[in-house]
Amino acid sequence: MKHKAFFLALEGIDGSGTTTHCRLLAGFLEKQKGFKVFLTQEPSNSEIGVLIRKFLKNETIPFSTDALMFAADRDLHYTTEIKKKLDEGYIVISNRYLESSVVYQSAQSNKISMDWILTINKFAGKPDLTILLDIDPKIALERKNPLEPEKFENVAFLEKVRGFYLKRAKQQKYPVISSDDIIEFVQEKIQKIVLDSLKKRNVCDIELR
Repeated sequence: MKHKAFFLALEGIDGSGTTTHCRLLAGFLEKQKGFKVFLTQEPSNSEIGVLIRKFLKNETIPFSTDALMFAADRDLHYTTEIKKKLDEGYIVISNRYLESSVVYQSAQSNKISMDWILTINKFAGKPDLTILLDIDPKIALERKNPLEPEKFENVAFLEKVRGFYLKRAKQQKYPVISSDDIIEFVQEKIQKIVLDSLKKRNVCDIELR
């Protein structure tokens, strides 16, 4: 089997299942296909990421501050973790990445454009593949912990974010998978897309099944 670096991100609104499916995908690629896999997430585990998680509970933080902090965290995350693993030949799977900032922060305020978000994130490397897990916000929020809500976790806001995600997916030609289904079925679809992408990019010589 050929081993080359590959960077993919799973995106979706809160409760879409990105955490679960990133873990399942990492296990599949590592244990069943023999790849070296590095699983990561955003916000990252850096000090900036820890601060962001604290701010996600605070609705008084300016929208622009949110955007700038996510960009700073991503720049550090990519430079110190993701790029390092890519250079070592890993498949890197990130639970959320650039598209989260593009849609969430631009959905927060009309004063924040997608172009500005992309500009402040220009030093962060781009994924080879981005997959969007799509789900109805009402169903998604039923999966979340109602005792520890974050400021983004309300139906009206997530409807707007979902719309932005779907618009970006159409523009950028990202695969979209409905995550409102049995976990195993959703994961099979993700695996098929990833394996197909790996083969097309000559990352591996496996036969698709």
